[in-house]
Amino acid sequence: MEKHEEATGVRQEVSRDEKGDNVHIDVTRDITRAEHELGFRQALRQYPTATFWAMFFSIAVIMSGYDGQIIFSFYALPAFQKRYGNPIGDGYEIPAPWQTALGMGNPIGQVLGALASGYPMERFGRRWTLAVCCVWSVGFVFVQFFATSLSMLCAGEILGGLAYGFYVVIAPTYASEICPLALRGLLTAFINLAFVIGQFIAQGVAAGLEGREDQWAYKAPFALQWLWPVIILIGLPFAPESPYWLVRQGRKEDARKALEKLSSSKNAPDIDQVLLGVEQTDLLEQEFEATTNYWDLFKGVNRVRTEITIMVYLIQVIAGNPLIGYANYFFEQAGLNAADSFDMGVGNTALGFVGTITSWFLLNYFKLGRRTIYNTGMWVMTLLLFIIGFLSIPTNNKGAIWAMASCMDV
Repeated sequence: MEKHEEATGVRQEVSRDEKGDNVHIDVTRDITRAEHELGFRQALRQYPTATFWAMFFSIAVIMSGYDGQIIFSFYALPAFQKRYGNPIGDGYEIPAPWQTALGMGNPIGQVLGALASGYPMERFGRRWTLAVCCVWSVGFVFVQFFATSLSMLCAGEILGGLAYGFYVVIAPTYASEICPLALRGLLTAFINLAFVIGQFIAQGVAAGLEGREDQWAYKAPFALQWLWPVIILIGLPFAPESPYWLVRQGRKEDARKALEKLSSSKNAPDIDQVLLGVEQTDLLEQEFEATTNYWDLFKGVNRVRTEITIMVYLIQVIAGNPLIGYANYFFEQAGLNAADSFDMGVGNTALGFVGTITSWFLLNYFKLGRRTIYNTGMWVMTLLLFIIGFLSIPTNNKGAIWAMASCMDV
């Protein structure tokens, strides 16, 4: 680390990365401070195009939410049960092992896809990686659509899930790299809303087709998955590439053009200043990469940060969130008929939509803090799960069944 004093008398801290480029820490700090002072409305006026493209890339996450939800909805779908299930009593049921296998197919693929997404994103950019994943999705929807057995359908879920793993990494990465700090939180949170929208559409489609007894009761929902990649592939040629990625590739002028496309022509920010901030941030990241490794995540204060990050994501899973996927089947097993089960499933995802929107106001206007909101939600979730458990004790009680379903939706 060096310290330079210019003719103005202003001392600048300068670091040098492994390539020998200067990292002006004071300059970076000033640019970051200016971003923090930029208000939400002003940022929205300056970056309307960036806002649009961040939301456009989130369409890919809608696909992920849709596919993950629709397969669970099929467990309670009479036509799907008859085609792939085993006779039981007066009807049919998908064997429990296959329910688990099908339900885990998408998440397994997503985990593998997310882990594999880093290299192609850095090598080929965000746009080209997303385009290839869309083509991949189109191909493996064919496997799901024409599946003749549960094993073939499970393979389609796993292989299709690989692309969905890419989507859930590409969308927030792109949003965070093209948007200013004032918009970054909201537009990365929009990723969760996109996921809920996908679940909501899946529930609505399944509820609308619940009364059909032919193969289109489950084939039509699969076919709908061809819509999203086509929309994305049509729009991608017009989407600007990430300025951060372009700078890392040494394409400074292309990065400038991308920033110009992402900002408003009437209320344009200082493009030179924004580009300088991107360059300085990239140099700092290069320096950190050269002086740290993954083991540093588990040392000292960084270990605490790593533990917090892991638990924040893990608690969402172990606190009952997977039950949402089984909502329709859960309602049916609790005693509701198929039509009521699907209607309650639609209500479940609709309330998820409302909850996501509400979280934006809690985060941005009420200043309660992330930790307070998170812990309060966990306590409420714990209470509701206990209530659902106790309500299952009475048998053949219609009121208790509806109370369980209502608590499940909440």
